[in-house]
Amino acid sequence: MSENKTSLGMGENLEGALCYFLLFVSGIIFLLIEKDNKFVRFHAMQSVLLFIPLAIVGFIVGMVPLIGWLAGWAISVVTFGLWLFLMYKAFNNELYKVPIIGDIAEKQINR
Repeated sequence: MSENKTSLGMGENLEGALCYFLLFVSGIIFLLIEKDNKFVRFHAMQSVLLFIPLAIVGFIVGMVPLIGWLAGWAISVVTFGLWLFLMYKAFNNELYKVPIIGDIAEKQINR
């Protein structure tokens, strides 16, 4: 378990994993709460930048007649897989960057 503490007094690995727990909602919460720990802020920002667009695309695609339900299901499966994978990576103290989105999240946190 991580020894680095955060503003909530938890290990940064636990907070990093919790950034993904409620998808973008928990990401927003941790962006508002955590002011100093860059590891947690990165995972919170990545959660927001990844899961909001996935939710929007999934909703829009799901409205397409006939094949929309299949495409929406595929997006849901991908979202679930990313959700599990990113929580696992964060809990193991890994600063895993999703391609493209991870770089954007890192730039937003470091500015």
